[in-house]
Amino acid sequence: MRLLLLLVLVLPMLPQERNYARSMVISDRGIIATSQTLASQAGAQILARGGSAIDAAIAANATLAVVEPMMCGLGGDLFAIYWDAKTGKLTGINASGWAPQALTIEFLHSIGHDKMPDQGIQSVTVPGAVDGWAKLHGRFGKLPWAELFQPAIYYAEHGYPVTELIQADWHNTTAKLSKDENARRIFLHNGAAPKVGDVFRDPQMAAAFRLIAADGEAAFYRGPIARAILKTSARLGGKMTAADLADFSAEWVQPVSTDYRGWRVYEMPPNSQGIAALEMLNIFSQFPLPQYFSRSTDELHIQIEAQKLAYADLHRYVADPKFSKVPVDGLLSMGYARERARLIDPKKARCEAPPGNPIPAAGDTIYLSAVDAEGNVVSLIESLYSSFGSGVVVDDYGFALQNRGGLFTLDAQHPNVLAPRKRPFHTIIPGFMEKGNVHIGFGIMGGFNQAQAHAQFVSNLVDQEMNIQEALEAPRFTKLTAGGCDLNIENRVAGDVIDALAARGHKLRMLADYSQTVGGGQAVVRDSAAKINYGASDPRKDGAAVPEPHPYFTNPASHPSR
Repeated sequence: MRLLLLLVLVLPMLPQERNYARSMVISDRGIIATSQTLASQAGAQILARGGSAIDAAIAANATLAVVEPMMCGLGGDLFAIYWDAKTGKLTGINASGWAPQALTIEFLHSIGHDKMPDQGIQSVTVPGAVDGWAKLHGRFGKLPWAELFQPAIYYAEHGYPVTELIQADWHNTTAKLSKDENARRIFLHNGAAPKVGDVFRDPQMAAAFRLIAADGEAAFYRGPIARAILKTSARLGGKMTAADLADFSAEWVQPVSTDYRGWRVYEMPPNSQGIAALEMLNIFSQFPLPQYFSRSTDELHIQIEAQKLAYADLHRYVADPKFSKVPVDGLLSMGYARERARLIDPKKARCEAPPGNPIPAAGDTIYLSAVDAEGNVVSLIESLYSSFGSGVVVDDYGFALQNRGGLFTLDAQHPNVLAPRKRPFHTIIPGFMEKGNVHIGFGIMGGFNQAQAHAQFVSNLVDQEMNIQEALEAPRFTKLTAGGCDLNIENRVAGDVIDALAARGHKLRMLADYSQTVGGGQAVVRDSAAKINYGASDPRKDGAAVPEPHPYFTNPASHPSR
């Protein structure tokens, strides 16, 4: 009895035991989570100046263009989902650019390409990010446009110390950068990437941001930056014209969604891959995942097999819906999910998963999420695609152009075949989910990793009842190839589970404990009832979730509670 009493007295005093490293950031004011701390700090300061979640997201994205230049920037594309706290309305924007009018299959064949190039000027499509920023700010911004770009201009001019994981990505792209004279001069010093802690400056990019701050998106699509892009393209034999840039406009779209065990989960519609995450979740729902232990053999096997089925459909059907009919309703129907789920053998891996026949129903990227004090949430993703995109850096303005065109095919029978003014299939996707008073903006970057990472994150939250930080940190798998039983999986999965998966036929490649191969993510939560915000940041990146500072150095009377 004495021993039992002692245990009762001592056990409550023990520290909390948990299997994840970081705590969530919790605040009654705004929070922004990005993949680099200086960008998160910039966004938090914008919030403190009275900016909206959109203002903070744009400022942070622009800062990331400077401090994480291989992943995103002025030459990239953007997608975002915005939740308005007052109206409860969800809005999406597709700021992915199109192929130049004169970039045709016939032209590429004439210069010796039998498949779509994934580097160089012929892989470049019109960058959509700047117009996406402008439209988001025009509809949801509060601060003056020019103010949002001051952090990016500052770091481009004054410099910043290069962080660890960003330096590794930079170093790994040395060969690509060496092929372009502008890239060599700006991003390599004596032929090498900066080292960790080296201070890097890009005054040419600062000049580009100054023009955009002063003249808006017109400077990029019709003004001096447009002329520099065209000059660069012409010098390298590209086909982009002034009309290709001037005629482009980002589009407001309605996110697509599914119900997952009582949560409504939203993704962007095609031409993005978000539909694959929703199809995976629909297949998950056919199995008792909440009864399985987290990262157990049964849970992982079902999720891996669902990925193969959803991605077979992704590669077969998803393209620009203006050019090809994408069977969205069929792919997201529960009847189709049940049909696909029946193909899963619970004890054996399926190495070839052909696409189904859905009947219509009756890399490299940054991701950030932000929530402001009023509860508005933005889930935003922006990317050059591969590290430093095409490897082509624009004359006079020091930023790389994306290589999104590399995702087209030259197969004339495929829905994603190259065509003038067509948008390519896109890997980047922001995510959003809600249930009752809880609203979550989330995303996990990394090319074809993204949809499968989204589905795992949602399952962690819903099936395993994790919080957003724990769900981001939990071990993930990713399959980046089409066909076969090969799979990448993090080392933190238990050894006996790895052995059991191998026995079921999975060909496993073990990754580091926290591998960038499975992507890095960010997430924010708004609890509308309590008016409290939460933020989380993935340790697989150099970033952090940073709260908006309270006005404790000013007169409290001048800053009433929001």
